[in-house]
Amino acid sequence: MAVYADREAFIPYRRPDLVELCLEEGKLTAADVQKFRNFCSILSAYYHFQFHQVLERLKTNFAPFDPDADTKGVIEPTPAQKANMAVKVVADFQSILERANYIPISQASLQRALQKDSLIKLKTKVDFNDFQQITCYCRGDIYKIDLVKKFFKKVEQTIDVFERVVLLIHFQEHKYFERKKINTKNLNFTPGKMYIYLYKNIPKFDLEFLFPNIKISMTWKDRLLLGIPAIGAAIPIILKILPQLLLILGIILFFTGVPPHLEELKASEQQVRNLMPLLVTVLSLLVTLGGFAFKQYTSYKNKQIKFQKNVTETLFFRNLASNAGVFGALIDAAEEEECKEIILVYYHLLTSNYALTPEQLDDKIEMWMEDKFGTKIDFDIYDPLRSLEAISGQILRDGEQEASRPEITLLTYDTQGNCCILPLDDALKVLDYIWDQTFLYT
Repeated sequence: MAVYADREAFIPYRRPDLVELCLEEGKLTAADVQKFRNFCSILSAYYHFQFHQVLERLKTNFAPFDPDADTKGVIEPTPAQKANMAVKVVADFQSILERANYIPISQASLQRALQKDSLIKLKTKVDFNDFQQITCYCRGDIYKIDLVKKFFKKVEQTIDVFERVVLLIHFQEHKYFERKKINTKNLNFTPGKMYIYLYKNIPKFDLEFLFPNIKISMTWKDRLLLGIPAIGAAIPIILKILPQLLLILGIILFFTGVPPHLEELKASEQQVRNLMPLLVTVLSLLVTLGGFAFKQYTSYKNKQIKFQKNVTETLFFRNLASNAGVFGALIDAAEEEECKEIILVYYHLLTSNYALTPEQLDDKIEMWMEDKFGTKIDFDIYDPLRSLEAISGQILRDGEQEASRPEITLLTYDTQGNCCILPLDDALKVLDYIWDQTFLYT
C-alpha cells in the first residue's frame, strides 16, 4: 500500500455520482443494481442519524461560548463545567474535521504564515496569547493562477491556496484583557467566547487575516512611499517660508533683550517693532505647515481605508459559515466522506474476482479513482474498514426470535487477513435490523 505525501484523502465528487459510476461499470447483475442503490440509501440514512447525535452534542456544549446566541441558558454552568464543555467541543470538532478528511494546520505553520509576505501588502501581528485554544484545519492544498498588481501593471502569479479553511479560536476571559489594560468594550470580539469560521480559497500566507484580533499597520515600503514625497514636498515650503522664519527669530531676539544682527536677518527695526507682520507671519506659517500635515495625514488614512477594504472584501466573499453555522456544514461533509469511503470499499469487495487484503484494496480504489476521474487521492482504507466492521446486526428468518440469532458484522477477515463482506441481501437485512432497533421505546 503506497502512502503519498502530496495527496489528500478527500474524495472531490458527490456520493450519488460515485454510486452511479459504480453501477455504470456493469459488474453487478440487473437484480443487484437496485439492491446496491438501496444499500447506499439506508447506509446514508444510518450515518445521517449517527452524525445528527454528534451535532446535537456539539450545539449543547457550544451554547455557553456562542457569541451569536439569541437564547438564554436556564442554568448557568459553573467554571469547571464550562471548562469541561469547552474540551468536549474541541474534541468533537476535531473528530468531525478528520472524518471530513480535513488536515490540521499547526500553530507553528500559522506563525510562519505571519512572517511571509501576503497578497495584501500589510504588516500584520496576531497575539496568540489572547487565545485559550486554537484549532485550524484545511482541505484542498492547491495552486491557482491569479492576477497580482506589480508596479503599474497586473501580472500572473502562482498562489498556494487552501480550498477550505476551518478555524476555531477560544478567547481568554475578561480578566486577561483587563490585566493588559485593554478596554474590552472596544474589542471587536467578546472575551471568553469561541469563534468558528469556514472559508474558501484562502491563500496560504493570508491565514492571519482570519483572526479577529489581528493588528494591521503599514509596511516599511508604504511608509517610505508616503515619507519620501512628504520630505520632497516639505523642502520647497521650508525654502519659501525661510525669510518669515528669520523674521520671527529676529522678533523673538528683540523682545528677549538680545540685540539681533538685523542686517544678517534681513529685517529692519521697523519690521521688528510692528506686531502686525508677526501675526501674519505666524498665521501664514501655521496654515502652510498645517495644510501640508493634514494632506499627508489624509493620504495615510486613505491608504489604511483601502487596506481595510481589501481585507473586508477578501473575508466577506470567501466566508461560507461562522460559529454554530459551521457545525452543520462540517457534519454534512463528514457524513458524505464517510459514506463515500464505505461505499467504495464495499463495492470493490463485492465485485472483486479474488480476495483482497486491506493494502491491496487501498491500491485498487486509488487506481480506480485515477482511471475513472483522473484524480489522485491517498485513500484512507482503515477508517471505512473499521466502520464496516462496527456495523453489526441480526439476520432473522421467518419465525425466528432475536435471542436465538447472534449478531454478525458487515465485514470480517479470513485467516489470511483478507477482507470478507456480507452479500447484498444479507447486508441489507443487517442494516434494516439496525434501523428497526434505533427507535425502540417499549
